[in-house]
Amino acid sequence: MAMRPPVPVPTLSRRAKLVIGVVAVLLVLFTVIGTLTNVYVDYLWFDETGFTEVFWTEIQTRALLFAVAAVATGGLVALAVYLAYRFRPTFRPMSLEQQNLERYRQSVEPRRKLVLAGIGVVLGLFAGITAQGSWQTWLTYRNSTDFGTVDPQFGLDISFFVFDYPFYRLLLGFGFAIVLLSLIGSVLTHYVFGGLRLQTPGQKLTGAARVQLSVLVGAFVALKAIAYWLDRYELVYSNRGDVYTGASYTDLNALLPAKNILVVVAAICAIAFFANILVRNTLLPAAALVLLLASSLVIGVAYPAIVQQFVVNPSANQREAPYIERAIEATRDAYGLADVEYVDYAQDTAGDPNVGAVLSELRNDDQTIPNARLLDPNVLSDTFTARQQIRNVYGFPEKLDIDRYTIDDQTQDYVVAVRELNSDGLSENQDSWINRHTVYTHGNGFVAAPANQVTAGREGGEPNFTTGNLPTTGNIPVDQSRVYYGELMNDYSVVGAPEGAEPREFDQPEGGSDEGQINNTYDGAGGIAAGSFFRQLTFAIFYRERNFLLSEAVNEESKVLHIRNPRDRVQKAAPFLEVDGDPYPAVIDGRIVWILDGYTTSDSYPYAEQMELGEAATDALTGTGTTALPNETFNYIRNSVKATVDAYDGSVTLYEWESDPVLQTYMQAFPGVVESRDSMSAELESHMRYPEDLFKVQREILTRYHVDDPVDFYNQNDRWQIPDDPTQDTTQDQPPYYILAQRPGDEEASFQLTSPMNAFERQNLSAFISASSAPETYGEIQVLQLPGNTPFRGPGQVQNAFETNNLIRPDLTLFNSDSSTAVFGNLLTLPIGDEGLLYVEPLYVRSSGEGGFPLLQKVLVNFGDRIGYANTLSEALDQVFGAGAGESATDSDDVADTVDEDATPDVVPEPVPDPEVPVGGGDANGTPEMADAVSDINAALEALRTAQQGGDFAGQGAALEDLQVAVETYQAAQAAAEASPGG
Repeated sequence: MAMRPPVPVPTLSRRAKLVIGVVAVLLVLFTVIGTLTNVYVDYLWFDETGFTEVFWTEIQTRALLFAVAAVATGGLVALAVYLAYRFRPTFRPMSLEQQNLERYRQSVEPRRKLVLAGIGVVLGLFAGITAQGSWQTWLTYRNSTDFGTVDPQFGLDISFFVFDYPFYRLLLGFGFAIVLLSLIGSVLTHYVFGGLRLQTPGQKLTGAARVQLSVLVGAFVALKAIAYWLDRYELVYSNRGDVYTGASYTDLNALLPAKNILVVVAAICAIAFFANILVRNTLLPAAALVLLLASSLVIGVAYPAIVQQFVVNPSANQREAPYIERAIEATRDAYGLADVEYVDYAQDTAGDPNVGAVLSELRNDDQTIPNARLLDPNVLSDTFTARQQIRNVYGFPEKLDIDRYTIDDQTQDYVVAVRELNSDGLSENQDSWINRHTVYTHGNGFVAAPANQVTAGREGGEPNFTTGNLPTTGNIPVDQSRVYYGELMNDYSVVGAPEGAEPREFDQPEGGSDEGQINNTYDGAGGIAAGSFFRQLTFAIFYRERNFLLSEAVNEESKVLHIRNPRDRVQKAAPFLEVDGDPYPAVIDGRIVWILDGYTTSDSYPYAEQMELGEAATDALTGTGTTALPNETFNYIRNSVKATVDAYDGSVTLYEWESDPVLQTYMQAFPGVVESRDSMSAELESHMRYPEDLFKVQREILTRYHVDDPVDFYNQNDRWQIPDDPTQDTTQDQPPYYILAQRPGDEEASFQLTSPMNAFERQNLSAFISASSAPETYGEIQVLQLPGNTPFRGPGQVQNAFETNNLIRPDLTLFNSDSSTAVFGNLLTLPIGDEGLLYVEPLYVRSSGEGGFPLLQKVLVNFGDRIGYANTLSEALDQVFGAGAGESATDSDDVADTVDEDATPDVVPEPVPDPEVPVGGGDANGTPEMADAVSDINAALEALRTAQQGGDFAGQGAALEDLQVAVETYQAAQAAAEASPGG
């Protein structure tokens, strides 16, 4: 048979090579410059905030892992390929297969060193990039801290599973990758250079090829033996039990022995492959491989399936009981629910609520009802904006916050907010680079309103702002009111100026005037110095903004305020934490600070149920003024850190709030980064809240893990369910609510986070959960368990009862008109002594016109099957429980609890007296046109008064329009009279 000459491999022209080379160099250059700039700006930020320990530890750890993985993977794979080439056969039998391979050999031979180096470099880069992403796995392994709790199956400390086991799995994964890539590279090299001949008659493998491939396959099988050994510990995360997580009956009695056997079988198979180096018999390794595959299928798959089907399933609730107990205990420990206080609540009033007993409780109550919250922080952002924005450059977050302050020895919860810079509110002529980044640089002011009060009289239904305005005044003293760091600040600012220079930054209106303004120059410690040309060039590249080099606003004293959102600052300073999605402001020692919660998490706690963090912490308000957590798998969480961010200088402080092995491990890895709890001031500690995202995770766990009996747990008896938010058109979970109330068994009210719980797939109430935020009882979780056959209404049923009530429904139709919209506030659940749960819900009305904002108009109350609906909470309680029930709800001396009906006429000005108009003409006192306009004004005012007294919002809107037209007519007639010759 004639042999065909080899076909040459096409080559690139010199010009093409030059073009490709230039493009490659430019891409590399731009990538390197961009990467180095980003790293340098990161370093500057860490240096500014004092967290360089975090920066350098992370950089060094990533670099170490990158180097080790790159050298090990690239080097070993390249070595395997080199050995395959080095021991290639000198002579190859002539065959069509070898002839076809000849052109590849001719192409590779002249540049074999370059190809070999390329393989090593490319694989090393991929391995290094992959490995450096696991820097926290290495740090936690290196600095592991014992939990002090032992796993019930293997007798190992929990730290082995949380810190050590993930690292062993990481090493094993890279081991498999290196061996597999080496095997693939060796096979291809032997094939191309004749060591492996698939289609050529005679011997298929050369001796060198057989030895190398036997070693590599033997190494792979040996790693498989190690994997089987580690798989034994993986059983603590098994989901075979369906309703729980952890090793099940089948796992421990069938699969665990199978894994032990497979370890031995795999080790024997590895030895058989290594023996093939000397024995030179392919039957031995082939038989070993068949044995391993058969064993893994029979004893690793088939046998456990048989045990599960024929031994466990017929009596699963009994067989699984001991392992369910493990899962219940471990899950409660992992989610911080081991010490929950369960209280059998309202057991005697379930059938027929004792209204008389509740009335007695209400009359004696001076803790819960006086603090019943009528202001909903999720509704009132527009109201705060309308009354406290002051200038368009300021703004408030979409969701306000709840905190408490003790003033004149009385603790009161407040709706609080910071008047922040809102760059999105800049007008078109304000939105130049100079204005956006050097003039409008900060917000100004702290605003607070008691959560149980609204104003009466002329501006009825509005929050009673006890702290606000500019300059900030009120009962919460603020010494430094400027806000350079906040939730709305997602852009950078350039601040600072030489001494004596004219202040550039807009600070506040002058004397409340809409015309004048007061400017300011930032003198705080925050910001990254940008005075040198090199720093300015760096920021010009980083922000892609030439004005850093060209603008006179950037000078030798300039600083760049970078990463200004408090949550982003804490997350960057502590990358080992998950940060709660709802920072809140507080005034501490006269300064505004943001308070945040940091969580340490793990996905490796044995026997604990795994969840998706973002999904578990999501409710109907997530994303509406709050940040959703990442949807990462986890099964352990602790609120181990409290963090603060100063609103003026941006300083970040981390406090160790809860002793936690995961945090202790990171504190060893990053010494000095987290301060002790003792360094926290008493005033700061008094403002700590139990965090919402943690609470949402815990209430999700409690829907099932409040059950003690394993059989009941397996059968899903007494399962709970988080109610949907009844005030939103959604099927998402009702948010938990902060309230200041007295818990059953407590002597006084405490600030707490609460949530009702429904029966599973039912709308009836099953439980009420509260977590204390009081310093002396912080973190204590109480669960009020209602009777199993509870007739208590859940939030959805209560909301439905409100909306279909014969007295309420007509008003809702009236409120939801062309000129207004009804807005339901938060539906609060309040325990009343030992008698039952009271629902309170504010009802707001928002004008549909431009700039309309919600005003409180009504209060709805529900207890049992009784509904109250009135202008005040006091009146609504009287409707439900009888006269005198609402006495405790009228404790405010200066501000009415809700809208005062008697004050309604004060909103309407008195009629305008008719001008004197002579018969047959006019004089300086008036004209017939002016008289007609005055009559129209008085008619419109009378219509407005009637509409207000009757609660007719559509009528109010029409009357206001008529009033405006009449006033404009009067003004025009007056101007015409004054311009006339006789005028």
